[in-house]
Amino acid sequence: MPAAQRLLREHGLRPSDVQGTGPGGRVLKEDVERHVEAMKSAGAQRPAAAQDADTAPAAQGQPGRQEEAIPMSPMRRRIAERLVEAQQTAALLTTYNECDMSGVMALRKQYQEEFQKKYEVKLGFMSFFVKACIEGLKEFPALNAEIRGSDIIYHNYYDIGIAIGGGKGLVVPVIRNAERLSFAEIEVTINDFASRAQKNKIALEELQGGTFSISNGGVYGSMMSMPIVNPPQSGILGMHAIQDRPVARDGEVVIRPMMYLALTYDHRIVDGREAVTFLRRIKECVENPTRILLEV
Repeated sequence: MPAAQRLLREHGLRPSDVQGTGPGGRVLKEDVERHVEAMKSAGAQRPAAAQDADTAPAAQGQPGRQEEAIPMSPMRRRIAERLVEAQQTAALLTTYNECDMSGVMALRKQYQEEFQKKYEVKLGFMSFFVKACIEGLKEFPALNAEIRGSDIIYHNYYDIGIAIGGGKGLVVPVIRNAERLSFAEIEVTINDFASRAQKNKIALEELQGGTFSISNGGVYGSMMSMPIVNPPQSGILGMHAIQDRPVARDGEVVIRPMMYLALTYDHRIVDGREAVTFLRRIKECVENPTRILLEV
């Protein structure tokens, strides 16, 4: 019957799929409706996964897609918990600046060969930023502090966490008493962390107790990002990729290797003025590395 034919087309059925009850076995509209309802009832009683396996390939014209559930590793769960904790418990703000890397790059080029020969490790950028952060933290101790209950705990030491991509995800091992270490000792420590992180050999105690952190998204090509504070710390510095960009110097436009810097801080104990001035201090130390050595 015409009405039945329309319903058959709508549901992708053939007349032979439906048992007709009309004269001479003809398929009526009611027969199609009854058949469709029966199909729906049968489908609703089947597991969703079985329905998807049957319908997805036909509907999409492609092989069946699969999903796999893998339990989160203890380390990944812990990373997730701490990141969510930071977002939920702290009043996080981020301030940005940029620095000219010409001075540091010139020093590295001048002394890289001697440095590597003597210490068996390359002179990287991270040691300069660790030293610069320590100088800034000395001036703005709130960024090296933490909230504990209703108290602010100020640390008179500088345990700097360094974010490193490991075999099981991001880890932040801590350089203890970084203020006592030389550039070479910092580079050796970071190099050791990076090597062991790839082999998942960073000990749990090495990930605990930092007072401030540094994250270098530039190694992956990041131009600008907002790092997340590692609780209970109050600040984290984000480094980014170095790019040659035109900048104004003494009334002239010149090309300089520039890096964007980001400081995320806990506004509960760090004021905006302190955060901005701290980041400017980092910029000054990196652009003029002799400031670090002279502590000025």
